[in-house]
Amino acid sequence: MNSPALEYARELVGRRSVTPEDAGCQGWLAGRLEPLGFAVERVDMGGVSNLWARRGTAAPLVCFAGHTDVVPTGPLERWRSHPFEPSERDGRLYGRGAADMKGSVAAFLAAVEAFLAAHPDHPGSIAWLITSDEEGPAVDGTVRVVERLAGRGESIDYCIVGEPTCATVFGDTIKNGRRGSLHGRLTVNGVQGHIAYPHLCKNPIHLAAPAIAELAGTVWDAGNEYFPATTWQISNIHGGTGATNVVPGTLDIVFNFRFSTASTVAGLQAKVHEILDRHGLDYNLAWEIGAKPFLTPRGQLVEALSAAIEAATGVMPELSTSGGTSDGRFIADICKEVVEFGPVNKTIHRIDESVGLDELALLTDIYRLTLEKLLHV
Repeated sequence: MNSPALEYARELVGRRSVTPEDAGCQGWLAGRLEPLGFAVERVDMGGVSNLWARRGTAAPLVCFAGHTDVVPTGPLERWRSHPFEPSERDGRLYGRGAADMKGSVAAFLAAVEAFLAAHPDHPGSIAWLITSDEEGPAVDGTVRVVERLAGRGESIDYCIVGEPTCATVFGDTIKNGRRGSLHGRLTVNGVQGHIAYPHLCKNPIHLAAPAIAELAGTVWDAGNEYFPATTWQISNIHGGTGATNVVPGTLDIVFNFRFSTASTVAGLQAKVHEILDRHGLDYNLAWEIGAKPFLTPRGQLVEALSAAIEAATGVMPELSTSGGTSDGRFIADICKEVVEFGPVNKTIHRIDESVGLDELALLTDIYRLTLEKLLHV
């Protein structure tokens, strides 16, 4: 199966762009976009490559967003073919980033080219937001482009992020939001001493145990139509010196909330402090917000994309907010409607990562059809 998206995916997969390296992917994209009438702007910061490209000045503005960086390959000897030498077999394209998410970026380009060939004088505007820092810390990537756009009063009406969203069958899932992530680093203070003289010690593990049980059993919220209930989980816990006869002086706990739009950061923090204070603990607690939740309810973007998926595949997608975080959380600051849609995610980050050749062709059709619906052509 030959298609422009396959050609472009091979070009991108063949570049060794392990995060935060871009390996020339965005320069190659810019070289394709500029002849199509896109004004290309580079926002490179902190060793991270970012690209913002826009065609047109009128509303509505439809943006395709994604990343050119990939995760490390793992042991090369376990790959059937070299991860940066794209290989086709069994109806699939193999290589690191094929599904996450160079295949989607390739389909973006093929879709935009097809759309502009049919509608060179289209209403509205089209944009691209591409980073090389999605798989890494995400400090100097999409968030920096969003900050620049916000600083000059530029907003986006609709954004499609090309993350691999489908669970089992291509077309089965659109991600219309993601949960937030809130980290806590808790130290409970006690008094260290000899284990044979407990009356001279204060064991922070014993002191903290009732509070831990209450935190684990608390219902933080009930979720809502789109999100499951907020969860609290301990990821690391440590107390003690390694000796068997010493009561530790401190207990260190690292925990995380994955929270929905039914809760707020301030509300979750306040409840944790209330529980710890009520149990009379002497503690220190440092907070870190990993990601804010975002949500796009059913509206023009969800309906347009859903109709395009059904037209191309015969599958009616479900809406989901499951999984980890994505750069959609940053884009939501300047865009009211942000969704994610891309290929099946079964092989992402794995040895022999791959994408179906038919998925590349169908993605192209879906992105093009969605553009036509949103720009009313």
